[in-house]
Amino acid sequence: MAGGGRRHGRVHGGLYAVRCRYAELGLSQLLPLDRVLVGAESRRVGAFGGFQHLNQGYRHLQMLAVVTMHGPMEGDTPQRPELALLDLLRAYAHDCLHYGSRRRYISVGGKPTPTQYGINFRRPAGQCYSATDPQGSRHTRNLGIVMEGACDREAQRITREAAVRAGIREPEDTMGRLAFRDMTGTLSADDVTAKLREELTGEEVGYVERLCRFQAGVSRRYTSFLGEFAPGEEENLHDLLLAAVISGDTRGLGAWLDDRHGPGTFSGVFLASSYFEPAALELSA
Repeated sequence: MAGGGRRHGRVHGGLYAVRCRYAELGLSQLLPLDRVLVGAESRRVGAFGGFQHLNQGYRHLQMLAVVTMHGPMEGDTPQRPELALLDLLRAYAHDCLHYGSRRRYISVGGKPTPTQYGINFRRPAGQCYSATDPQGSRHTRNLGIVMEGACDREAQRITREAAVRAGIREPEDTMGRLAFRDMTGTLSADDVTAKLREELTGEEVGYVERLCRFQAGVSRRYTSFLGEFAPGEEENLHDLLLAAVISGDTRGLGAWLDDRHGPGTFSGVFLASSYFEPAALELSA
């Protein structure tokens, strides 16, 4: 493929950036590349791949990342190699943080049961440390949203910097522009309109709908969280969050929040009232 050597150089440059940045945060072991499965071709007519693909994501128990090549998947060669490269870098950087997040499992009834993931906790009976956000909320008090938002914000930043270094510019067409802005964290609330969606066809429509839901439900809520609890210090709080997710230790994060908002801020913000409620007992006759 023409330009293959140059693209390989960009891949290695992106991976090096991931390795250096995550080492700063305390993550020394990245997701092994042999634990990343990339789907590049589909038998389904009109299949469209990328970070927002319906079946893409990290499998925590298997410690395996399942991703797809961005763009039409009618053949195993991407139509837009540069966009596909950026999308893969974003997905890998994102899933490296999932892979490197602190996890703890215990056996309950012979089944592995998660009790900690990053800075989020779950009791053996299933009660979650933080409650689900109300539908349509622009803010968050949910640790799952905070951690997902932090992971993707960092992955987008790395991808954005890689695009600048490689001289990859934003495409002019609708789908290419949306995808590029999603990959690089430059998507705005005004980028997706009803009229714009009318220009899309096939699986592109569902892809963009999921992109919009992720932007509204995760990215914007996380940005609002940073602005709410760390005005002018958003990046400091972001770094503390990621370091805590990797180590599973909330003491440094908690002390930082306490210093600015008073004692017990972490639990005051995130602890659901139902977390310590007694689990339902099953009484036999």
